[in-house]
Amino acid sequence: MAGKEEGRFADLADWIRLERTSGVGPETARKLLAAFGLPENIFSASLSSLHQVVSERVAQALPCAPSDATQALIDKTIEWASQPGNYVLTLADACYPKTLLEIADPPLILFAKGRLELLSCRTLAVVGSRNASAQGVANAEKFSEALSQAGLTIVSGLALGIDTAAHLGGLRGAGSTVAVIGTGIDIVYPARNRGLAHQIAEQGCIVSEYPLGTPAIASNFPRRNRIISGLSCGVLVVEAAAQSGSLITARMAADQGRDVFAIPGSIHSPLSKGCHQLIKQGAKLVESAQDVLGELGHLQNSRDAAPLHPSTGDDAASGHPLLLAMGYDPVDADTLAERCMLDAATVSAQLLELELAGLVELMAGGMYRRLA
Repeated sequence: MAGKEEGRFADLADWIRLERTSGVGPETARKLLAAFGLPENIFSASLSSLHQVVSERVAQALPCAPSDATQALIDKTIEWASQPGNYVLTLADACYPKTLLEIADPPLILFAKGRLELLSCRTLAVVGSRNASAQGVANAEKFSEALSQAGLTIVSGLALGIDTAAHLGGLRGAGSTVAVIGTGIDIVYPARNRGLAHQIAEQGCIVSEYPLGTPAIASNFPRRNRIISGLSCGVLVVEAAAQSGSLITARMAADQGRDVFAIPGSIHSPLSKGCHQLIKQGAKLVESAQDVLGELGHLQNSRDAAPLHPSTGDDAASGHPLLLAMGYDPVDADTLAERCMLDAATVSAQLLELELAGLVELMAGGMYRRLA
């Protein structure tokens, strides 16, 4: 057993060494692997055969011993992978997610922490705005809970807002959740989600393509989105502005042949613009978790799915005059006062009560929006 373990870590060292070789990017690495097979074959190949695949400079760099920095990373990675619940998967591993092998640029190395089997389950990505509205957060959480209870594993990016809600909802169902992060797997970003990250590591799975110790770098997050969509059979965009990063994930999903779903919202809300744009481009408009399950052919497992919308706990509240006058589009207090023929002080007091009860939210610009 010890010899087998040593052999596995020796192979891992070769994969890290290949990825860290100067001049070897993802595309070059895939060319080398296609030509020679495993990394150990690349490092033992002759310069002339290497030069047929890569430039002379790269061919000369490949046989060189790893630098001190690369060797330190190899040692650190092997130590991390030796701990229970930690995994480092390469393209050659049997446990490498099959769905990722279908995309154009799968990561050479994938770090995973938690329940590795979730990467082989049927998954759905749920993404959206970091600065989400209260209704968007509620939708993300309820959709994810219902879909998870129907057996789908929820994939998202551990960001604040919609991602956080998606993970929380996914954890409450049998499908659980997978977080794809844009840092090294030993770093939690944002720090506010540290508790959630620990919960996902225990009950779900966290994955990253970035080496241990990689900090939060802005350019890494759009790139990790291809893994979020690549792991999934589809992407559900809950709430997104016109220039949202979630649209990048949706575009990647479409390019990868995945289904794209979007929840519509108010025509007046900036956070609905991205979803409406996707729907115009062919994304499937969904109003319930059952809409998603039906499109994916997953309805047979959805009988016990959670209800879509949260209960307010007070059915009579839904008939409140202000809620009826408000409708489902944002409106200011003065307009409500005019519609209800009430004075401004009375309307303000009632709006505060409704806000505390979780029935409305105060938006930017003094606008109120109904939540239930």
